[in-house]
Amino acid sequence: MIYPLIKQESDVGNHTISMMCQVLSVSRPDYYRWLHKRERETKDLKERISRIWLTSEKRYGAGKILRKILQELVPLNRTCSIKRLQRLMKQLGIRSITRKKWQPVTIKEATTQERPNLLKQDFSTNEINQKWCADITYIETQADGWCYLSTIMDLHSKMNIQ
Repeated sequence: MIYPLIKQESDVGNHTISMMCQVLSVSRPDYYRWLHKRERETKDLKERISRIWLTSEKRYGAGKILRKILQELVPLNRTCSIKRLQRLMKQLGIRSITRKKWQPVTIKEATTQERPNLLKQDFSTNEINQKWCADITYIETQADGWCYLSTIMDLHSKMNIQ
């Protein structure tokens, strides 16, 4: 608990390391051993984070990377907090790939035109090709992005007219 305090105060520049070690009755070589051990652990963690992130094809975020790292560190009697992992990921410039969710575009009422309702909810027919209805569907595909499927159906025969 004393070593992080010494490091914090020395980083700020308030006191020298020798003076703080002397006042707190701590060996200066022990402090430096702790400091270099911490730096080695940080370097090791950064390498593990980078390796796991690259093997996941840059998809994993802090939560999944932490789970993978803890699987490796627990047998070594070591641990890492989520905050430390996030800080190291930020230092490395690592972020998970996120996709924006698609949201339909709303059209302002001023730009839409009123169309007459020709069927008036009467879908009954006496012969083929008397009344048709149409629909369009948006389909998101992995390879091509968005594709559009448009269908036209005859209301009498219930057949699609392509």
